[in-house]
Amino acid sequence: MRVTLPKPYRWIVHPSASRGTIVAVSFSRRRFIGTGLTAAAAAGLAGCAGRSSTVWADGQASPGPPGSGAGAAGTKPRPTATQTPSPAAPKPRAVASYEAKLSAELRRFLKPTAENPNHPTYAGAVALVMINGRVDSHIAVGHALRYGAGPVELAEAKRVPMYRDSIFDLASLTKVYASILVLQQVEKGRLDLAAPVARYLPEFTGTGKDKVTVRMLLTHTSGLPVGASVAGLPDLAAKRKAVLATPLTSGATPGDTFRYSSVGLMVAAMLVEKVTGRSLDQALKDGVTGPLGLRDTGFKPLGWLSAHDQAQRLVATDARSSRGLLRGVVHDDVANQMGGVAGSAGIFATAKDVAAVGQALLAGGVYNGKRILAAATVERMLTNYNQGLPAIDPDRPGRPSDHGLGVTLRQPWFMGRLSTAATFGHTGFAGTSLLVEPRRKLVLVLLTNRAHPNWTWANPDPMRAAIANVIAAAIP
Repeated sequence: MRVTLPKPYRWIVHPSASRGTIVAVSFSRRRFIGTGLTAAAAAGLAGCAGRSSTVWADGQASPGPPGSGAGAAGTKPRPTATQTPSPAAPKPRAVASYEAKLSAELRRFLKPTAENPNHPTYAGAVALVMINGRVDSHIAVGHALRYGAGPVELAEAKRVPMYRDSIFDLASLTKVYASILVLQQVEKGRLDLAAPVARYLPEFTGTGKDKVTVRMLLTHTSGLPVGASVAGLPDLAAKRKAVLATPLTSGATPGDTFRYSSVGLMVAAMLVEKVTGRSLDQALKDGVTGPLGLRDTGFKPLGWLSAHDQAQRLVATDARSSRGLLRGVVHDDVANQMGGVAGSAGIFATAKDVAAVGQALLAGGVYNGKRILAAATVERMLTNYNQGLPAIDPDRPGRPSDHGLGVTLRQPWFMGRLSTAATFGHTGFAGTSLLVEPRRKLVLVLLTNRAHPNWTWANPDPMRAAIANVIAAAIP
């Protein structure tokens, strides 16, 4: 019997099925990100090819001491090559009292859990805790690469351990960086948060879009949809034009509702390019990575990492898409269509470099003596502009609409018991998150490869909240 499903649903093979049981799965708001990736065969979606059973290992046959950074191969140190290291934050203090608990919780998600019983939540992860500007804990577990295209599980000798300096696809954490760049131009008087976007980008056309302001792009209240349709267009110029011409969501009124929108931050990045005359990747170097000395942060890392570092440090994401194994190439399909550089996704970085950005915002715009935003601008950035507004989020019904300028506020679904009215941060679809809790002077960076080999395997939110809860209990 043939059954036709309503539009947000797709047929896939259930990953736990022994005889190809078929189930229907809803692809809602954030699932739009994976539409280009779901072109893979259903067998690929089901799991790893050619395997009748799986024994999930914790990724460390002979684990090193807590916080040692030993990867999945045990205590053997990562092979090194001549390279210029990232500027270090202050040296870690003695092993934190909670580090064993944090390490155990990180390792718990390397196997199926009650929250996600059919698969591990991720193949590997790096967590970094910074307190009052000083690294308190920095742990790596599991694998940066465990699966090959298909996906197929790689032999142990071909896997790549996760290390503390592994480089991740940050996915939507990119939006925080793009927002900082916008606010830098506001400080210079080149952009006005209250001005309509069309003042700067006349191509930003469509019904109701004349009411969309620069601020609305950063608070996700513009009414723009989550994604843009750019596939099949002949060149980057045509794709950029399509992004700017993206219509508002049906029934949306700019300014009255929170609706998460990657298009909004893509447009925000185009504002930066327009008023600076610099491409987004150049603007990132000028405004953030250059001043802060973040040598392990940038778009398109295959262009700036050595062959050795590409092999040893890059963290893989999808392994079953029509694009093959993704490693060093942006996971987000729309950002990939845009050449790998977009305001919505595309930045790669280490946990240490992400923590530097979080600490800069916590400290009022300065890190290691280098200022990227004025303190007054950071205060505006961390203000809740969505007070009293409803939120429409099919993936997380009932979530608060609280949002500053490029950062989200008070979101227990990933902040856990660290969530307060002042707690800010962001998440990324590939399994990344940045959380800053001002009262504790705390920065928590949690980078995982939960999309490796298949983003449908796990919901990362319970894991994010669980890790936050460990820190909340340890640091009152």
